[in-house]
Amino acid sequence: MPAIRVALCITELEVGGAEKAFTELAVRADRQRFRVMAICLGPRPAQPRAALVKRLEACGVPITFLGARSGHQFRFAVRELQRRLAQQQIDLLQSFLFHANIVGRLAARRAAVRRVVCGIRVAEPRRWHRWVDRLTQTMVDRYVCVSQAVADFATSRAGLAAEKLVVIPNGVDLDRYPPACPADLEAFGIPRSSPVVTFVGRLEPQKGPEWLVRNAPSWLEQLPACHLLLVGDGPQRRRLERIRRRLGIAQRVHLLGWRPDVPEILAASHLVVLPSRWEGMPNVILEAMATGRPVVATDVEGVQELLGPAAKGQTVAWGDSVGFARRVVALLSDPQLAARIGQANRQRAERQFPIGRTVRAYEELWASLARQQEP
Repeated sequence: MPAIRVALCITELEVGGAEKAFTELAVRADRQRFRVMAICLGPRPAQPRAALVKRLEACGVPITFLGARSGHQFRFAVRELQRRLAQQQIDLLQSFLFHANIVGRLAARRAAVRRVVCGIRVAEPRRWHRWVDRLTQTMVDRYVCVSQAVADFATSRAGLAAEKLVVIPNGVDLDRYPPACPADLEAFGIPRSSPVVTFVGRLEPQKGPEWLVRNAPSWLEQLPACHLLLVGDGPQRRRLERIRRRLGIAQRVHLLGWRPDVPEILAASHLVVLPSRWEGMPNVILEAMATGRPVVATDVEGVQELLGPAAKGQTVAWGDSVGFARRVVALLSDPQLAARIGQANRQRAERQFPIGRTVRAYEELWASLARQQEP
């Protein structure tokens, strides 16, 4: 049987959770069964944020950048993607993220691609996103949801057909975590003996960094040697700079911006926090688990499924600042408890979320769809 021609399509390809999953799938897919190419709607990311592109190229995965920079280029993106899908005689399109999902299904229909699979990675709060998805769902053969919580949301709130939903959890490359050499946090002004709480994510309302910084004094006061790191960039950065100065915690709250060494920073941290308002299955929690670190996270989509039985001691409801502070203080005040929870997290990541299992689940889905006859 000839290899199935698969196009993986994503909105942009800077380093992020969905982008990492996209890249791992592209480079790990069985090349005897699948001929995979990667397509990014946006432009090629500039250095140093092109690490995923370099990995794709180093592994011999063909990649095309359409160069679309905004929603105003929607028609251009559909037209260019249609042309490339037709040229390569693609059998199946697998898309990631909302804009790639919509552009992808329209282009695939025009290019007569036989099968279309779209990824749903978050419990989407924007009504118009859900409306567009529901309106065009007849163009989609399957939706891959990263968690059961996302699948439940997709049926109950987005109105998608349950029979089209498949749950494939995120996976993690356990060989990368923990790295051999943790980051030297003294370079950021943090004494070597200080406990470190780390947030990794885009600085935007969904991820809750403003809530985190505003409430940090409640637990920093109880942990006088502790420091908070925020790794990532985004539209709220300047606002966070002002808030930490106004609260008098600028010396203990560090905004590192985008960093290429997240695994090393996680390995040097004592606790990882995620105060998100909504999610799907947050990769940073999975990476913290693989690093053997305890976490404190808001109880949003996918977190319970990641942490399993240990979720009770590591989650709080969104907005529960008292509970959040209590969890942070409890874990940093008891190193043995933190170590036990971190070890349990690592073991669960090994058992439930190895990246190979995720890739095989996608391969089985693609193969089953390719075998089906056209209706």
